[in-house]
Amino acid sequence: MTAIEQYLIDTWRASQQGAPMPPPPGRDDLAVLREVRSYEQARAVLEGRPARHPWRAALLRILTRPRAC
Repeated sequence: MTAIEQYLIDTWRASQQGAPMPPPPGRDDLAVLREVRSYEQARAVLEGRPARHPWRAALLRILTRPRAC
């Protein structure tokens, strides 16, 4: 069963029982990614490492590594 199908079943069930509607799938995905990034940066600071942006560091590694031709 896909997430959309489960969402439709949960929405129908909530309407039948008078319960609040569930959030649509994927609504909070970006917020979760931001929280994970903030957590990793905070953990880096507590461990004494620089709190750099992890995606920026990965992109910099990709752009600056020598290419094997």
